Parts: sequence; C-alpha cells; structure tokens
Amino acid sequence: MKKLLSKYKYFLILLSINILMLFFYPQISKASITTTYNNFVEILLILIPIFILVGLLDVWIDRQTMIRLMGDKSGLQGVLIAFFLGSVTAIPIYALFPIVALLLKKGSKISNVFIFLCSSCNIRIPLLLFEILSMGWKFMLIRYILNIIQIIVIAYLIEKLLTQKDKKEIYLNAENKIS
Repeated sequence: MKKLLSKYKYFLILLSINILMLFFYPQISKASITTTYNNFVEILLILIPIFILVGLLDVWIDRQTMIRLMGDKSGLQGVLIAFFLGSVTAIPIYALFPIVALLLKKGSKISNVFIFLCSSCNIRIPLLLFEILSMGWKFMLIRYILNIIQIIVIAYLIEKLLTQKDKKEIYLNAENKIS
C-alpha cells in the first residue's frame, strides 16, 4: 500500500488540492476538473491507438529485421529510416515514447532512436508545410538542413557519451516497458 501511495503521490496531492478548492473556490475547481477530464480523454484517444500499433508492430516486426534495418551495423540506411519514420509522424511527443521503447526492444541503435525522436519533434512534414506557407521556403530549407545536422551530431554525441553499462540499462528498461 505504501508503494502504491508513493507511486501516485503527486496525483493524490493534486486531487486533494482540487477537493479543497471545491469548497473555497467552486468555479475554479469545476473549471480545473473539466479541463483535467478533457485532457485525460484526449490523451486516452491518442495513446490507445498508439499502444495497439506498438503491440502489432512488436508481433509483426522480427527482431532480426529491426537489427538489420536500424541496428548497430545499419549505417546510413538506419539513419535514413529513422529520419523518414520521424518526419512522417503526426502524433504528440508523449505518444512517441512507447514507439521509442519498441525500437530499443527490437535492437535499434541508440543513435538511430535519438534521430527518430528528434526528427519527430523538429522536422515533421506537416510542420515543414506550415513553415513554407508562413515563413517561406528559404527559411524552411535553412532550418531543415541545420536541424538535420544538429540531430545527427546530438544523436551520435549522446551515443558516444553513454557507457556500455548505460546502454545496457537503457535496453533493459525498454524491454521491461514493452514486455
């Protein structure tokens, strides 16, 4: 019971504050509860399909195939696949983490996973289209090229700075999250 309370302590603190506010500031509390409920429903509507997709990909994609495509010896092919997969995503950033865990579980190289994650955040195709329309194609192209360079440098720098123990722990954590 103590472990459960410790795990949900922030939720319980916020719930207590909301209940107290219900007595002292009912309008604010009702608005807070409504906003919380709406956000919770929105997150569920996004995460449920993501978890279903991750489950299907976990079954459909063989580990050896993923290692060949995005593993340690994938080279430029793995980088390009990571960039492509990241660029075509159109989901919130928090929904990327189950996909990242799956990529790690299946044996993807850590730098390729970082490339996927960073490109998902920075160079999404819908974002590029918006930038072309609002700021022009020159701005978009310069930012796109600089982001690609930045993403590659950061991904490989992080991988080089990680010790073998760190990498092993990252892969183990991903395995535990998906299993």
